[in-house]
Amino acid sequence: MAEAVGELLAQRGATVICGGLTGVMEAACRGAKSKGGLTIGILPGEDPSTANPWVDIPIATGINYARNIAVVKSAQAVIAIGGNYGTLSEIAFALKGGIPVIGLHTWSLSRNGREDDSIVKVYSATEAVDKAISLAKRHKGGGAPQSLSRGPRDSSLRSE
Repeated sequence: MAEAVGELLAQRGATVICGGLTGVMEAACRGAKSKGGLTIGILPGEDPSTANPWVDIPIATGINYARNIAVVKSAQAVIAIGGNYGTLSEIAFALKGGIPVIGLHTWSLSRNGREDDSIVKVYSATEAVDKAISLAKRHKGGGAPQSLSRGPRDSSLRSE
């Protein structure tokens, strides 16, 4: 799924921004690169060589999971795929910042015992990308999206 999301994002002209490591992050970058897309990896450590081989622009931060804020704030929409707690933090940062979150087999939220529908649930890569592009345009006032963060950070997509 993550590779297909990366491919579709690249075909739509979006830049993939992620945590730059393995799993979901690597798959999304691999997919984007297979279609000629641009990928940016915001890395937890200080060594840019730790980026997966499909990252075009590695950004070494040395700030571990605090980089999640930079990943999210660099995006016009977030596609969360799968994920562990790093992904959950990215979802929270995005929602708090008013950045749309599209969830593909990822976390669900509840508040006061009731489901919170802040994460737009989708069931396919195509649906995720279509929704992300649409919401990013609306979020940024109608222009074409320049960057979309691809979700999972610790699981398989960047764990989102």
